[in-house]
Amino acid sequence: MPRRPRLAAGALAYHVLNRRVGRLPLFEKPADYIVFEQILAEAVATTRLRIASYCLMPNHWHLLLWPRQDGELSEVLRWITVTHTQRWHAHHHTAGTGPVYQGRFKSFPVQTDEHFVTVARYIERNALRANLVTRAEDWQWGSLWRRAHDDPRRAAWLSDWPVDQPRNWTLWVNRPHTMSELEAVRTSVQRGRPFGDEGWVRRIATRFGMESTLRPRGQPKGS
Repeated sequence: MPRRPRLAAGALAYHVLNRRVGRLPLFEKPADYIVFEQILAEAVATTRLRIASYCLMPNHWHLLLWPRQDGELSEVLRWITVTHTQRWHAHHHTAGTGPVYQGRFKSFPVQTDEHFVTVARYIERNALRANLVTRAEDWQWGSLWRRAHDDPRRAAWLSDWPVDQPRNWTLWVNRPHTMSELEAVRTSVQRGRPFGDEGWVRRIATRFGMESTLRPRGQPKGS
C-alpha cells in the first residue's frame, strides 16, 4: 500500500517527532544533545524555519514548527535528519551499520489557537512526564529551559509563537494534562491527524486529502 504523501503546506504549525530505531538510545551524554541543538540552530540560520518549542528525549525528539513556505517542512526535516545521522555515525564510528532513525518523521498540523498551546505544553512537559526531572524547566534539552533562564542568547534561535503564551507558563507546564488532552494529542501523533477543533480538523483533512486520519483504524473508506 503506498504511503500517504507528506503534508508540507506553509503557514501551518506542525508537531513533528522522530525516534531512534528499535527505541535504542539516541542521546546518551550532554555532547549528544548539544550536537542536535547545533543542527537545529543551523537549520534556523540557513532556512528561517520557525521553531516554537522542542524537547529532546533520550531516544526521540519533539519539535513544534511553524514553516513559512510550502515544502519547507519536508525539506528542512530531511536535512536535519540526514545531517544528524551523518554526525551521529561519525561520532560513534558506526558508518555503514544501518539507520539511526526508525523511519520518516511523524507530523501533524496544529490549529494556531489554544490547541497550539496544548501541544507546546505537551512537548515541554515531556521530560517531567517521563520522570526524568521533578520540574519541567529543569530539563536542559528543551525550549522551556532555554526560555526560563532569561538569557536572550539561549533562546535566540527560538521563534515567537503564532498565539500569545499564557502567563505563568512554566507553572502551567508543570501541571498534569487531563486524560482527554493526552489522548487527543497521542491520537494525532499515532494517526497523523490534524489537531484542532472539529470544524478546523475536517477542513484541513478535506483540503489536504487526510480524511483517512479521521476514520477509526480498520474502517474502510466510505464505510
